[in-house]
Amino acid sequence: MKLLECEAKAVLKSHGLKVPAGALISAPQEVEPALSGLGLSGGVLKAMVFTGGRGKAGGVKLFDGAAAGAAIVKDLIGTTLVTHQTGPAGEVVHKLYLEPKTAIARELYAAILLDREANNPVLILSAEGGMEIEELAETHPEKLLRLHLPIGHDMWEFQANQAIAFLGLSGATAKEFVAVINGLWKVYQAEDASMLEINPLVIDKEDHVVILDCKFIVDDNATYRRAALGNPDADKTPAEIEAAKWGLSYIPLDGSVGCLVNGAGLAMATLDLIVQAGLQPANFLDVGGSANEEAVTKAFEIILTDPKVEVILVNIFGGIMKCDIIAQGVIGATKKLAPKVPIVVRLQGTNVELGQKLLKDSGLTLISADGLVDAAEKLSKAAKGGAR
Repeated sequence: MKLLECEAKAVLKSHGLKVPAGALISAPQEVEPALSGLGLSGGVLKAMVFTGGRGKAGGVKLFDGAAAGAAIVKDLIGTTLVTHQTGPAGEVVHKLYLEPKTAIARELYAAILLDREANNPVLILSAEGGMEIEELAETHPEKLLRLHLPIGHDMWEFQANQAIAFLGLSGATAKEFVAVINGLWKVYQAEDASMLEINPLVIDKEDHVVILDCKFIVDDNATYRRAALGNPDADKTPAEIEAAKWGLSYIPLDGSVGCLVNGAGLAMATLDLIVQAGLQPANFLDVGGSANEEAVTKAFEIILTDPKVEVILVNIFGGIMKCDIIAQGVIGATKKLAPKVPIVVRLQGTNVELGQKLLKDSGLTLISADGLVDAAEKLSKAAKGGAR
C-alpha cells in the first residue's frame, strides 16, 4: 500500500518526527485560507501522486502570494502528470499539498527498504539527494552507503559514525541527523513498511535536518492492520481492485498479449516466453491453484478491459488446478464474452487429455498448443493475424 506524501508525513509526525506544516488543497479558493492558517505569504505546491520525478514533470511549484498559488492549483488539478515512473499513461492530479519554502543548503538521500539477499532492512544514504537514485546506483555506486540496521534497536554507534562521516556532517547537525534516522527506523518497524524514502533529506541554511519529501510503502501483507494509514486501493486501477475481490493476482503492463496463468513462477516464465516470441505482455495474471469456472471467466473479463490486448495466452500447468476446470472456464468465458481477439491455450498436467478434448469439442475457434515452443509459435502467428 502506497501513501501520498501528505499521508506519509502525518504518520511520521504521529511518531514524533518533525515535518514541515502543510495543508491539502483541492481547489484554487482554498489557497488563501491555507496560507493564512499556516502564517505564510507564499510557499510550494506539490502534486499528490504516487510517482517520483514530480519536480521534473512540473508537479512541484514555488509561488508568492495567494493569487499565484491559486493559479497553480487551477492549472494542475485534473491534469495528468507523466514521469519516468508512470509511463505515458501518467497519473491524474486530484489534490496538491501546500508547504512553506525551505532555505536549502544541502540535499541528502535516505531510504530504508528490505534487502532480500541479506534478509534484513538496509539503510541507504547518499550525499546527492534529489537525484534519481536508480541512476546514481548504476553509474556511481560508490556514492551510496548501505548499512544493515539492527532489528528492534537504534543504529549501532559505529554505524552512526560511519554515516555522518560518509555524508560529511558534524556537530549539532550530525546529532540531529542520527536522531532523524533512528526515528525513521522506528516508524519503518512499527508501521510494517517495506520502503521509507526521504528524497531529499535537507540540511537548511540554519543547519537543521528537514524531511522535505517522503515516499512510504506499507507491506501489502500488513494492509489489513494498517489500512487506516491510507487508501489501500488508491494507487490501483479498477481492474486490479476487481481482481483482488476474486483472489486473482493482476498487474497491468504495457504490451498487447493478455496472459492467464496459474502460479507466480509460471506466470513470470510466461512473460519471458512472450518476449522471446517478439511480443510484449499486457498483464501479469495468476489465477492461483483453486480458481473455479466463475473465477476464470472473471479473469477473462479483466484481461479484456484492456483495449491494448490483441491476443490472449492461457498457459496452465494443472496440479491442484485441474486442466479440465480451466478448459471449462475458457469455454464458458469465450461463449459469454465473445472476445474478438484470438486465444491460444496451452494445457499440461492433471486431466490434460480431458481438458484438451473439451476445448476440441467446444466448437469454438480456440488455438490449442502442445508445449511452450508450440505456444510461442502460435501466439506469434495469431498476433500477426495468421490463420486460427
